[in-house]
Amino acid sequence: MKIAIGNDHAGVEMKNMLVKFIEDKFGYEVINIGTDTEDSVDYPLYGRKVAQLVASKEADKGIVICGTGIGISIAANKVKGVRAALCKDVYTAEMTRKHNDANVLALGARTTSLDEAIDIANVWLTTDFEGGRHQRRVEMIEG
Repeated sequence: MKIAIGNDHAGVEMKNMLVKFIEDKFGYEVINIGTDTEDSVDYPLYGRKVAQLVASKEADKGIVICGTGIGISIAANKVKGVRAALCKDVYTAEMTRKHNDANVLALGARTTSLDEAIDIANVWLTTDFEGGRHQRRVEMIEG
């Protein structure tokens, strides 16, 4: 599995920790979209790049990180075929996979601890979409 991960300057530390976690625990290939410094950058560019990789199937799933996770999730959701979900806890991570088949996880580096981010990513990466009645709803979202 390939996971694209992108972040702005606020998310460098969280991104680096998640890359290590994903590679060590799952052995997945991680496509690092960056940024890799704390110099100010524009989060929409990174959200869009991750989303485009997921939409084109060059990555199976994506993770995007900015200060709150809000702006970068909005940017990712502008790409057709992407369902980016901002998750603040493991319950929302589980439900967004089970019911919404979210293919991009958004996290807030300034609102979520590193330990919480690991737990959220773990649940999000290991939870399957339930399909059934939820498939119809995902199709409605896709338009």
